[in-house]
Parts: sequence; C-alpha cells; structure tokens
Amino acid sequence: MRVRLLIAIICFAFSTATLFAASPAITTKAYPQQIPVLKGLPHNPVLKVAVAIPAGIHAQLYYAMQVQLNADACKDIEEIALYLTGAEPFHAQQKIGTANPTTNTKSSITSPKAISKVNIPVNAQLHPGMHFIWVSIKLKESASIDGAIQLKANYLQQAYGAKQLVTATAGNYKRFKGIAVRKAGDDNVHTYRIPGIVQTNKGTLLSVYDIRYKHSGDLPANIDVGLSRSTDTGKSWQPMKVIMDMGTPHENNGVGDPAILFDPITNKIWVAALWSKGNRSIAGSQPGLSPDTTGQFVLVCSEDDGLTWSNPINITEQVKKPGWHLFFNGPGSGIAMQDGKLVFAAQYWDEQKVPHSTIIYSSNHGKSWTGNIHGPKSNTTESQIVETNKGTLMLNMRDNRGNYRSVATTNNMGASWTEHASSYNALPDPVCMGSIIKAKVKIKGQLKEVLFFSNPNTSNGRTHITIKASLDLGETWHSAHQLLIDERNSFGYSSLTQIDGHTIGILYEGIRDLYFIKVPVSTIIRK
Repeated sequence: MRVRLLIAIICFAFSTATLFAASPAITTKAYPQQIPVLKGLPHNPVLKVAVAIPAGIHAQLYYAMQVQLNADACKDIEEIALYLTGAEPFHAQQKIGTANPTTNTKSSITSPKAISKVNIPVNAQLHPGMHFIWVSIKLKESASIDGAIQLKANYLQQAYGAKQLVTATAGNYKRFKGIAVRKAGDDNVHTYRIPGIVQTNKGTLLSVYDIRYKHSGDLPANIDVGLSRSTDTGKSWQPMKVIMDMGTPHENNGVGDPAILFDPITNKIWVAALWSKGNRSIAGSQPGLSPDTTGQFVLVCSEDDGLTWSNPINITEQVKKPGWHLFFNGPGSGIAMQDGKLVFAAQYWDEQKVPHSTIIYSSNHGKSWTGNIHGPKSNTTESQIVETNKGTLMLNMRDNRGNYRSVATTNNMGASWTEHASSYNALPDPVCMGSIIKAKVKIKGQLKEVLFFSNPNTSNGRTHITIKASLDLGETWHSAHQLLIDERNSFGYSSLTQIDGHTIGILYEGIRDLYFIKVPVSTIIRK
C-alpha cells in the first residue's frame, strides 16, 4: 500500500513538473534602433520592444512602461510616446501611451550622470502572438542638438501590478540629437536632395541642396538650388533661399547637384551645379558647348557670408572638351588647397558616353577655371576631393561597378593619376555618393590631421550612414575608427564639415528630407 502511494505521489509530481515546464513564458525584449533624435520631426522611434505572448495564455493587460534616460536630456524632450504595431515596421497609427519626462520622472537631476526613470501610462490589451511597442521621442523646438540621449526600457507593468522586465539586447542605447534642416513638404516642395555643407571663417554653416518641387527624380525636372544658413552651429536654420534658378520655363530648365566651397583667403563662397536646359542632363546631353546641346557647368558666389549671391556664371567653355557628352561637378563640397588653389571634384561623360571622375581648379580664386582634365578611372561618377599632403590630391570616387569606392591620387593637378592602395577594397559602397574631408582635430590632447569619410556603409542598399576616420591620411581605414549614424533606409547622400577641434558636422539624406547632426570626434575615434 505504501509503495503504491509513493508511486502515485511520484507520478503526480512528475506530471505537474512536466505541465509547468511545458508552459512557455511571456518574453519581452528591447531592440535599440541606431537612429538620431531629430528636432523638427514628430516621431523618432529609437527603441523597439518585442512582446511575445505564447498560444494558450489569456490576453495580457498593460497599464504602464518604465523607461530610463539620462536626466540632463529631459529638458529637451517634449514627449515620449509608445506606439503598438502588429508587424515590425514602425508606423504612428496606434498610440498607446505618452509622457512628458519632466513631469513623469521618479528622480530629479542631481549630476550630469543622473538617470531619470519615467513611467509612461499605457492602455493596451495584448492577445497571444508577437507585438511590437515602439518608444518614440519628440524634441522641443528649443532643444539643443548638442549631446545625446541614452534611453532604455526597464519593464512593462501589468494590470494586477506584476512587472515584466524588458531584456536588453545587444546594441547602442545612446542616440545623438540633431535637426531636420529640410523636410518633404516644407515650402510646398516635394523632395530635398543632394546635400553640401561648409563652415565659413565666421562659424556660419551654409548648406546647399536640390529643391525638387514636383517629385524626387533627377534632372531634367523643375529643380533649383536652395541654401539654408545657420549662425548657431546648426541648432536653428534661417528660412530657405533659392540661390540658383535658371529662369522660365521651369519644367525643362532645372539646375541641381550642387557642391559648395569656402575660400579662406578671399572669404568668398562658391557653389557649383549642373544646368540642364531641356533634356541636357546625363540621359540627353550631347557633345558640344551650347546650352541647347549639352549640360552646363555653372557657378554662383557670395562675398557676404552667404547672405546674397551672384547671378549664375557659366564656365562650360573653360572646362569642357567639346567632344564630351557632359561635364559637371561632383555634388557635396570642394576644397581650398594649401597654396590657395580652389578645387571641385567633377565628372565627364566622354565621346563614347562613358563616365569618368576628375577635377577642375582655379589658381586665381575663381576668376578663371581649368578643366579638360582626364580622370583616373572609367565608369566612375560622383567623387569628392581632399588634399592629403601639400600638393597631393586624393580623389574618392563612386564606382559604378559596385561594392567599393575607388581612390586615386595626383601631385600635378590631374596631369597624371596613380590608383591608391585603398582603391576598390577599403571602403564599401552601394554605388552612391560619399563625402571626404580633412580636419585638424584633437586626439588625446594633441592636434592631428585626420581624414573623415561618410557614406552608406554597405555594398548593397543605401542604409547604415556611417562616419569613418583615417589617422594616416587615407592609407588605412580601421574598423575601430567608425561610427554608425543612422541605420535606416535612405537616399544615401551626405556631406561633412568640421565644426571645431572636437566636432564634425554631417548633413545627410533621409527619405526626401535632409538631417544635420554634430558628432564628437571622440565617438568616431574611440581607441
């Protein structure tokens, strides 16, 4: 009898343990999104919380989510909002909670390293299945764009008081703040594209771009060149100015793909662009020099820190071989060399309509320009130029073969070129524009000349906008010296400028928008 009772107890215990072991638990995991928090946007979805409720479990009621963030960021945040989606992509349709971190916090700012815990009221009933709760931040209009926001999710609180801890997954929970300089729809414009940026001797930031009025497509189209100006290192931007407009009719008389250059000797700013009178961009341009047959290389300049601009100056006859199908600048920015020469990257489409990257330059501060320079490599287009050592130019090129950037150098202003050891192996690229600059920055207390490069850091797809640094002027690009800025899909173009000895600025494309972020050098060069 005792043996039978013992067997029964053992069987019951085993079956109970099996039952409980077979009951799956609810899992709650956080996936940080590496995107900046941008002033001027209603939604910045920086964190995705995946809630998996197994089949057979009843619906779960949630009343709150607690998040934590660096307390000094609270003053810049207007709202932290939660959005529920049944599928993974973010969409701002079902808002289930919102909080102002200055009124819903459990701690006050006591030091720069203080943490605030914010309880966000939630009203959500989740049935078995996979659910995604997105944490989105909206910045105040007065917010600073210096510094970063560090945000994590701690737990979800259920109706009966239980707390489901949110498991932190691998990833960076620190996001830079920034600003949307131009947004699709601003001034009734469909799309803003093709960024270029420079800082003047007065500390003024000047950004140029395509104003694509009717659609996001390239020339030929109704496109002008616009300019935005900031005198507070990017925190705010003055109303847009149209600085290049080739007149009526607009539908087939566009100008675009700008590049901007600051001359530190004359304090003059130059902007280069392609004028397409009719179908005279890449597809329709023909050999010749006339605006009626071929695309035109045009410039405008400013002598008052970007406040007013000259009428367009056509330099096509100075720089283009008549037999070439097309000749125009590489978008982004140009440079002033140590000996005073001004240089823009350029591209020509030869007699067989094969593209080549090249340069133009001026030895007299823009009074005249030299072109007709054969490039180092065929089937390359949008390029950028940098002077590594005195008199040596490095051309960093978009290569239509795909996978990588191509790189070449010249020490005789393009009379001859040498393909660089890093060419087509060091910098992944999905056939897109990229930006490269030389900046003198502080590293471990010492000033050092460093090359900075930005592009979509992939060989397929325009995602993962990244800034990289080379501490040996482009000889090598180590993975330790790079920073992912924005992982999302984008149009992919970017332009860099130095802000000061500790900071690099980047103006880059989202989808039809242009974003600006200031990035500490110490976050790019970390070792």
